[in-house]
Amino acid sequence: MSSFRLKLPTDELERSIKVKEKLESSLMMKKLLLGLVLFGTAMFISNGVITPAMSVLSAVSGLKVGIPKASQDVVVMISIALLVVLYSLQRYATSKIGFIVGPCLLIWFCCLGGIGICNLSRYGSGAFKAFNPLYIFYYFGRNPFQAWLSLAGCLLCATGSEAIFSNLCHFPVRFVQFMFVLLVLPCLVLAYLGQAAFLIANEKTPEHIFFASIPGNVFWPVFLLANLAALIASRTMTIAIFQCLKQSISLGCFPRLKIVHTSRKFMAKIYIPVVNWFLLASCLGFILLFRSTSDVGNAYGNSIALDMLLCLTPAYAICCNASVFCTLTLFHLEQP
Repeated sequence: MSSFRLKLPTDELERSIKVKEKLESSLMMKKLLLGLVLFGTAMFISNGVITPAMSVLSAVSGLKVGIPKASQDVVVMISIALLVVLYSLQRYATSKIGFIVGPCLLIWFCCLGGIGICNLSRYGSGAFKAFNPLYIFYYFGRNPFQAWLSLAGCLLCATGSEAIFSNLCHFPVRFVQFMFVLLVLPCLVLAYLGQAAFLIANEKTPEHIFFASIPGNVFWPVFLLANLAALIASRTMTIAIFQCLKQSISLGCFPRLKIVHTSRKFMAKIYIPVVNWFLLASCLGFILLFRSTSDVGNAYGNSIALDMLLCLTPAYAICCNASVFCTLTLFHLEQP
């Protein structure tokens, strides 16, 4: 009894109760909410199809920078082979070799930050001017249509944040917040600032900016690490799809499927065979249909935009977009 505490209702609880009562009293609102939730779930599943295709295809496309004679057909075939290996090992990767994910991503983010610092020191620190938000207004005033297209492209810089919710069953919320603020966000901002500095000094670079900005002596190690990071990102989205469909099955919104628990300690580590092979077939069909990263990126942007609008991703995704957009506007303002 000495540890008993009386918990009074908070303002947030009272507001949520009022909203719940209004939703339950309106049949039309309940149907609308159900439709939005199902559509958001469908867009999240489509994101799980496009993300592996986009991540792996863009990572393998760096081969054209290291080997200029490499054709797009070679890039497509290597991407397909990597995806087949990834989904074939998905059941075992969930529990057996999942321990390598953390160290690989730590090295990857540190590598991104290091490349950004190297480019800033080599091409100048003028890209830091991009943190001034006035450049956004100047850019929209000079090039409204082009600025709108750039803003749509910047949305891709915050992708992946929607998958964090599926990983909350593995890690505490505070831990995810600390790692994002102290490691992920600084490394990403440094990487984008370094690419902006590279673009200002090399305006005629056509594509594959990230791989073109890598110093030549570390290109191939970074290329291999980028492909490994792309496979890890694809695996993360697949696990997120498994978690989402598991909840949908529990709520009676999806047909019952065979769910395999791959860990004796953690209930959240699951594997759904039918969904895994469906995602593989969809990814392969997507790559064979579009074949280029630009076309896949357009579809990816549409899916991510609808997904974020419906699922209400965290505010830090907007903050990340703002910083990246400032960086891109600085490059456009430097143009003659």
